[in-house]
Amino acid sequence: MNTRERTRAKADNARAAQFTELWIIGTPEDVSAIVHQASASGLLVYASAPERVSREDPRFRRYLRLRTAPK
Repeated sequence: MNTRERTRAKADNARAAQFTELWIIGTPEDVSAIVHQASASGLLVYASAPERVSREDPRFRRYLRLRTAPK
């Protein structure tokens, strides 16, 4: 690995460390409350549209991308 590759890998790792990605699963009210809190705190970067877990299961899931530190 040459110097340029090492520098690029280090920068990519630093960029990736700025975010946490997770799936949240719960009732619509719970999911909405979590997304609202993340948005109000300034940590929310991206939230997917709500998806049903399954036809039989009333819960929903959403993908969230959060900053590891507030702006």
